[in-house]
Amino acid sequence: MPNKKTAGRAPSKVKLAELFSLGEVLADTSRKEWKLGVPVGEGGFGRLYLADVNSSKSVGSDAPYVAKVEPSQNGPLFTELKFYMRAAKPDEIQKWTKSHKLKYLGVPRYWGSGLHERNGNSYRFMIMDRFDRDLQKMYEENAKQFPHKTVLQLGLRIVYLVDYGLAYRYCPDGVHKVYKENPKKCHDGTVEYTSIDAHKGVAPSRRGDLEILGYCMIHWLSGHLPWEDNLKDPNFVRDSKIRCRDNISILMDKCFPGKNKPDEIAKYMEKVKVLSYEEKPVYQHFREILLQGLKAIGQKDDGLLDFGLAENGDFQRNPMQKKRRKAAAAASEGTEAKMEDTGSPKKKKAAISNAIAARTQKMTSPKKSTATRKRVKK
Repeated sequence: MPNKKTAGRAPSKVKLAELFSLGEVLADTSRKEWKLGVPVGEGGFGRLYLADVNSSKSVGSDAPYVAKVEPSQNGPLFTELKFYMRAAKPDEIQKWTKSHKLKYLGVPRYWGSGLHERNGNSYRFMIMDRFDRDLQKMYEENAKQFPHKTVLQLGLRIVYLVDYGLAYRYCPDGVHKVYKENPKKCHDGTVEYTSIDAHKGVAPSRRGDLEILGYCMIHWLSGHLPWEDNLKDPNFVRDSKIRCRDNISILMDKCFPGKNKPDEIAKYMEKVKVLSYEEKPVYQHFREILLQGLKAIGQKDDGLLDFGLAENGDFQRNPMQKKRRKAAAAASEGTEAKMEDTGSPKKKKAAISNAIAARTQKMTSPKKSTATRKRVKK
């Protein structure tokens, strides 16, 4: 999880798709037509729209699909599309769920794709199931802090999630890619969350995925990462991460300045630290660390994710947290005030609909989390 401000900075060589008009019709490779609704998010590579099968009706806020659109020369959607075409067609999802006796599989179904020409430009699009709001949106609405229990439960689940747009064959034919630094690929990914390996231009690996998840959990818990105020200098971010990796206690002190520190997060990061580049992690060991963390706070993994406001927080907040909470409250009041000033009932209804649409960020694959959309190959 990934369409987020903090998790969607596009590399300079990547072009973002232009904004499409409400009601624009896209025809997929099977000639089935899809109509676009309001945009509900954007990331480093493309845009996300509500969508439905083309008809005389406009696409409402209850649309069952989303369309991912990006310039055809960009790579991530092409990579993601190939995965969905192979493994996420509705009948494939149903077959897998049934054969593994699962009630639910957290992978959106693929419904169609194609190319679309607009203003002389070519765009690739993909139609898939619409999911609920993404974690980043809820994180921001919660003044950038989640409850302790929720963070650990998210960590348990995200170990099994994959960013298909950044899927990489790290072990083709059973042989792991060798560690090789490439200056041309330095700092690939979302700078605040990406791995130290990625900062050095090394191809993705399983240890890097777990490192990324660690940064996400720390951020969700504390609302702070030591390098977040200097993200325009990726070398500074890299060096800060290296210092924190070499001494995990420094990382914990900076993010959790009080006495009450999440010991399980420190243990998690220590375990990531000793992984080799080619090593296959024992994922259950990482799960056990998080489960022990739940037990330590008198909780268990009951499947109930609480994203509500935690007024006092579980840990001492960074000084910026109070300002963020006030800003979030002020923004909410501002939205309500704008609605009241819209005039006619028709305009009020439109304003409310637009506000709902703007707040309904969709999760296409529970990645590009904050990094809820990060790669983890199991």
